[in-house]
Amino acid sequence: MSIEETSGVAGLARENVRRLTPYQSARRLGGSGDVWLNANEFPQAVEFQLTRQTLNRYPECQPQAVIERYARYAGVAPEQVLVSRGADEGIELLIRAFCEPGRDAILYCPPTYGMYGVSAETFGVERRTVPALADWQLDMQSIASALEGVKVVYVCSPNNPTGQLINPQDLRALLELTRDRAIVVADEAYIEFCPRATLAGWLNDYPHLVILRTLSKAFALAGLRCGFTLASPEVIALLLKVIAPYPLSTPVADIAAQALTPQGIDAMRERVAQILAERRYLIDALGTISGVKQVFASETNYILVRFADSGRVFKTLWDRGIILRDQNQQPSLSGCLRITVGTRQESQRVIDALRAEQV
Repeated sequence: MSIEETSGVAGLARENVRRLTPYQSARRLGGSGDVWLNANEFPQAVEFQLTRQTLNRYPECQPQAVIERYARYAGVAPEQVLVSRGADEGIELLIRAFCEPGRDAILYCPPTYGMYGVSAETFGVERRTVPALADWQLDMQSIASALEGVKVVYVCSPNNPTGQLINPQDLRALLELTRDRAIVVADEAYIEFCPRATLAGWLNDYPHLVILRTLSKAFALAGLRCGFTLASPEVIALLLKVIAPYPLSTPVADIAAQALTPQGIDAMRERVAQILAERRYLIDALGTISGVKQVFASETNYILVRFADSGRVFKTLWDRGIILRDQNQQPSLSGCLRITVGTRQESQRVIDALRAEQV
């Protein structure tokens, strides 16, 4: 460690924070393009009007209209719902509530979402990984061998960045394996693109099951930063002990409540249908490009693609103002780029750029 890192103000920081490599979000990575296909956002803005002007007052910790409407949408009871600043806050709250720093561990199965590990490291909690199998399904035997001291297991389904669902029989086996031992967190950020696969109906059977949701993807509200945790009332009560006093601002709660009306949910489902059609178009078109080695099946609003020369593809499109997400540093994803499904025009920009370069 350098002298600069151990002296001055930086020297006062916790050692694990000084060593921490932060999660590289799409905006942190930068870029100056006009086709943003690296953050799994909905490609077009959705208009809302603020209806509440009580900004002189602190907001409710858990806005009643938001909780009740999301519970109705998700098919659970209101006391099984917690709303937070994105699903990322839900990831952190679970670690804060269930893991003793320096003693307990979390477990996750890369390649998967990077914030599980970053959040654990921030709190001084061990990050234990069990790499996924070749088809990116859970290695149940290795998970069973690694559970000692694990308090929280994170499973992303559909998985980011690979796009596939985790086998439900493996999820059920995992829940049986961890009963009375650990919390199992099913990250369903992309579940609106395959709603049949939700585990929400399992909550009453497994009190240690927790589900993470968000308005960032299909609801087209990534800039709102509004997420949900679905769990037993007992788990929700524990999370309410560690959540910030005012996690949602009044404008966020106002817009979230509008998005969760019957009309808002119908509009979301129309957007999902649009994205699914565009995903089919993009997958078919990518299959005609000579430099594409494999286009993986997806249950999400993005596609994972393996290229013969992914570095060249990434830079070629970057230089043309098309920003993708490089996945080469993830285990088993050598040569892979993740492409968000955008508009037809954006998809065509990608295809035209690839054909022009014959990458």
